[in-house]
Amino acid sequence: EGHQPVQATELFIPFLERNGYAVRIEESTEIYADAVEMAETDLVVQCVTMSQITSEQAAGLSAAVVAGTGFTGWHGGIVDSFRASSDYLHLVGGQFATHPGREPCERSGGAEDNFLPHTITITDLGREHPITAGIADIELVTEQYWVLHDDLIDVLATTTHPTRAWQPWHRPVTSPAIWTRQWGAGRVVVTTPGHSLDVLEHPCVRTVIERGMMWATRTASA
Repeated sequence: EGHQPVQATELFIPFLERNGYAVRIEESTEIYADAVEMAETDLVVQCVTMSQITSEQAAGLSAAVVAGTGFTGWHGGIVDSFRASSDYLHLVGGQFATHPGREPCERSGGAEDNFLPHTITITDLGREHPITAGIADIELVTEQYWVLHDDLIDVLATTTHPTRAWQPWHRPVTSPAIWTRQWGAGRVVVTTPGHSLDVLEHPCVRTVIERGMMWATRTASA
C-alpha cells in the first residue's frame, strides 16, 4: 500500500522482453526457497515493500545471488523489504530509514507531505560506471530516501538531506541513492528513486533501472 507494484513491474516487462528475457511474474517470495528454479534464474527484479520473508526464502535468495543470480529493484521494493530479516538486509547492504517531510505547517495529510525537491548526485565512480555513465544529476520532487548502509556498497549516486529548523539533525546528511554490491558471484543493484510511476518514467531514472537490470544479469556478469 502506498506504491503501485503491479503497474511499476509491468512498466519494465517490455524492455526485458525486447532484450531477450523470458519473464516470469511471482506473486510471493515462496519461489526464493525453490533452489532448482532459482538456479535457472539469471535476474530477480523484486518489487515488495515491507512484508515478511521466511528464513528459508531469505537463505534461498542469498544462495542464488552468491551463485550468480542478479538481484535488483527500486525504492521500497528492494530497500524497504523484510525489515525483520537481518539476512536480507545483509544481502542488500542498505535499509530505508525515513523520507523526511515538508515543514509541518505545509502538510495536508496526503502523500505529498513527503515530496521534497532534491538532487540525485552522480558520484565520480558513477560517472564511469556502465549503469550511470553519461547520466546528469537528477532533479526530483518525490520521496527522498534516508538510507542506513554499510561500506561494502559501491555508490553511484547520493542525495543530501539538508538541515531544517523542524528536524532533529544538526548537519546535512548524505545517503546513497544508487548503488551496486558484489555478493559472491552475483551482482546487486539498488535504485532508491521510484515511489510512483511518474518517477519511474523519468528518462534518467528509467535508464538507470534498465541498465541496472542488464548489468546485474548473470550472463552480463559472466
